[in-house]
Amino acid sequence: MNSREEPLPAGVERIRAGNAGPLTLTGTNTYLVGEPAFVVDPGPADGPHLERVWAAAERRGGLAGIALTHRHSDHAGGVAVLRERSAAPVAAAPEPSATAIFEEPGTRGLSLDAALRDGDRFGPFEAIETPGHSLDSISLLAGGVLFCGDTVLGEGSVFVAPGAGALARYLDSLRRLESLELTALCPGHGPVVPDPQAKLREYIEHRLDRERRLLAALERGRRRTQELLDEVWDDVPPALRPAASLTLEAHLEKLDEEGRLPPGVERLGRAGG
Repeated sequence: MNSREEPLPAGVERIRAGNAGPLTLTGTNTYLVGEPAFVVDPGPADGPHLERVWAAAERRGGLAGIALTHRHSDHAGGVAVLRERSAAPVAAAPEPSATAIFEEPGTRGLSLDAALRDGDRFGPFEAIETPGHSLDSISLLAGGVLFCGDTVLGEGSVFVAPGAGALARYLDSLRRLESLELTALCPGHGPVVPDPQAKLREYIEHRLDRERRLLAALERGRRRTQELLDEVWDDVPPALRPAASLTLEAHLEKLDEEGRLPPGVERLGRAGG
């Protein structure tokens, strides 16, 4: 529900799912925009949460459409239930042709009524391709308000699943968003961000700082995954260590593509070499 300390943009309603955790923070944010309502990220397949979303949509004159920022189950798991009750059209990025090293079970095969590519419109939204956290991530722009899924969180940083040059593409996504005239970020997890440009600069610098620290550790001869995590992701709590290992691999992939990765580095799912 809406926090008193954190006003939402005009016309935007948030329903927070009860799936709080290390990766989901206080839970997945589902947003409703317009009358009748367009829902951004219906959230997990959780009955009580979806009932709240349905009731909020009914108060707004019904459900006009469902838009997904990406297919991860904590964002897209509730699509089937809402679609069955309303027959509302579902829009998301096309299913990626490439496969990331990490991919959630059940995230493929979603039936879409609209496959959103860069610049396409769906209801009040313009789609902006922002791959990185996942290959199919998009952000949805309504006026100056950006519904950014897991590309940017309200607090903390995101993990980037390796594969298909994900980290380089993620940095490009952040820089593109930084160039827009935005008034607020509505993230998939955490509070609304009232200063988008400052948050995006923070995210870009954070990722580049990880790269600088990783290069320094490699120069000191570190080659094993665990020792690289110990030195470069030393601020990550144990519960987030698996996610950090995926992001480490995405960084190593980027360095390898750029010809900056020394030999003998242990890689996720393969022998070092």
